[in-house]
Amino acid sequence: MVLSVNGKEISEDSLEAEFASIKSYFESLGNISCCERDDEFRGYARENLIARALLAEEAARRMPQSSDEEIATTIETMKKEQGEFQFAAMIATSPGQMEGLREDIAANIRTQKMLSGLWTDITEPNEKDAREYYQQNIKVFMSPEQVRASHISKNPGHGETRESVYQMMREVRTKLLAGENFDDLARIHSDKGKEQIDLGFFKRGDLPEEFELVTFSMEPGELSPVFASQYGFHIAKVTGKKSPEPSPFEQIQAQAIQMLIEERRKQRTQALVDQLKTAATIKGDYGLPESAFAASRVEES
Repeated sequence: MVLSVNGKEISEDSLEAEFASIKSYFESLGNISCCERDDEFRGYARENLIARALLAEEAARRMPQSSDEEIATTIETMKKEQGEFQFAAMIATSPGQMEGLREDIAANIRTQKMLSGLWTDITEPNEKDAREYYQQNIKVFMSPEQVRASHISKNPGHGETRESVYQMMREVRTKLLAGENFDDLARIHSDKGKEQIDLGFFKRGDLPEEFELVTFSMEPGELSPVFASQYGFHIAKVTGKKSPEPSPFEQIQAQAIQMLIEERRKQRTQALVDQLKTAATIKGDYGLPESAFAASRVEES
């Protein structure tokens, strides 16, 4: 047993799934590499699942049973979101999967009803509060860093080997370093259309990772080495950069208000979790415990 809350076991599979989800979230932000924060993320996973278990237990005590109609409606929504085939495959993985799913849905419905009641008196923040939140969290409201680049791309075609294409691209780069025109050589050697020589400005996540790793590490006017991706070989030249800047408050006011509401809801929910913890029996461990509600995930059960 890895972990139990008031005698109810939390499986290692659940903990691993939560850990993977949290790690994936942080990886999507581009601020981690490999395994450097795994212990921290395992702590988040542990606290998230403890919190969910305590909230579900409290909701079962406070709230009436979820109706068959509510459960059926939720299942139909899942089918639409996942697709009939994928949903059917999911519930066919083991005997009793559908019944277990119905139990989880029923518990989630009761928990959400309890939390909605807990948040009833949390009103929409006024503009002054939203502006203060904006100033205190200005990094959240920054525009993404952007790079503008031109590129020459060549994928080995019929009768060509990767080695021959690589050597050809090295020769092209030598000509570029000697001062020949980038666009002229791109039109001759690139297997992309001329409209794809200048890629314009792009942010991280817009293009293949290999291309972004190179171009975002370069400065305007810099020419890359020949590098490879799943699409072939590339030479890139960075022609511009846009540093992150704060988005004007007027443009993100609605977003700031919603984020502040969510933060106040999390604080209210966290207070309930802390209260429930004082009377709970929690056994086992999984990583280093940190704050609950990691990556804003707890109430999204």
